[in-house]
Amino acid sequence: MFDIGKIAIIGGGSWATAIAKIVVKYTHHLGWYMRRDDRIADFKRLGHNPAYLTSVHFNIEELFMSSDINKIVDAYQTLVFVTPSPYLKNHLNKLKTDLHDKFIITAIKGIVPNENLVCSEYFHQVYDVPNDHLAVIGGPSHAEEVALERLSYLTIGCSDVEKAQAFSDILSSDFIKTKTSSDVIGIEYASVLKNVYAIAAGICSGLKYGDNFQAVLMSNAVQEMSRFLTAIHPIERSVYDSVYLGDLLVTGYSNFSRNRTFGTMIGKGYSVKSAQIEMEMIAEGYFGTKCMKEINRHMHVNMPILDAIYNILYERINPEIEIKLLTDSFR
Repeated sequence: MFDIGKIAIIGGGSWATAIAKIVVKYTHHLGWYMRRDDRIADFKRLGHNPAYLTSVHFNIEELFMSSDINKIVDAYQTLVFVTPSPYLKNHLNKLKTDLHDKFIITAIKGIVPNENLVCSEYFHQVYDVPNDHLAVIGGPSHAEEVALERLSYLTIGCSDVEKAQAFSDILSSDFIKTKTSSDVIGIEYASVLKNVYAIAAGICSGLKYGDNFQAVLMSNAVQEMSRFLTAIHPIERSVYDSVYLGDLLVTGYSNFSRNRTFGTMIGKGYSVKSAQIEMEMIAEGYFGTKCMKEINRHMHVNMPILDAIYNILYERINPEIEIKLLTDSFR
């Protein structure tokens, strides 16, 4: 059995906090990189993250926390990256420590802006991390529900199934059911696309389209996702598995979804900038839309939903007009 070694979390948001709570319950020790010393000080004083999931309490004696990413990376073998994708490069630029021998797990449901790479591709190409040292956490998993210990299903993807199973065993509990997959790239691209489709769902909600249409939108979205995944990484997969379709549905329908919330604001008439200012958390689908549009210029996959959301967010096309054109393409 693969030895996971000591585990550290890289990131301080809600999903990072939820994963940390799951892991430390099993390991009773966890490294944790947060970029702000004041947040770390408040965390140690309060016994919980002062900014996210404040009801989730930790035994501070089980945590080694630092704002020095090199100190954490040096001391820990398995690194779980849970930072917003637009900020990943900024954190990694501080690194002086080699990542080649580390086991890297990404729980980032986004794409690296300006690189147009999902996170595992970025770690492999830029930091020379071998593919069998790269894993991903996917599946329908709002941090708020995981923190409340509501039943959730996670998929751990890695080309080395033994490594995927080793980390899967750590996450598994009465309220977390886990499975493994070798489809790292497919899981990552699906998690990017579902954010785009959640923005679409939100825009349609803001425009007062009803449940009947939302069901048709999601049906077309999963077909569009399937076409792209087949083009970018043609392996045998079922897009109806929870890590693909399930994640799409929870992000498209849930009130916890920041991407759907962002889209709803756009549909109600907010500008992109005003919606971003009002939201307290990043809607990764905004950045993902542009990246996926640029990637698809080379792939030439038929993706009318992606095209419509790009036109609304980046070309400033009126949402009502653009969505009406999109509805005419659905069957």
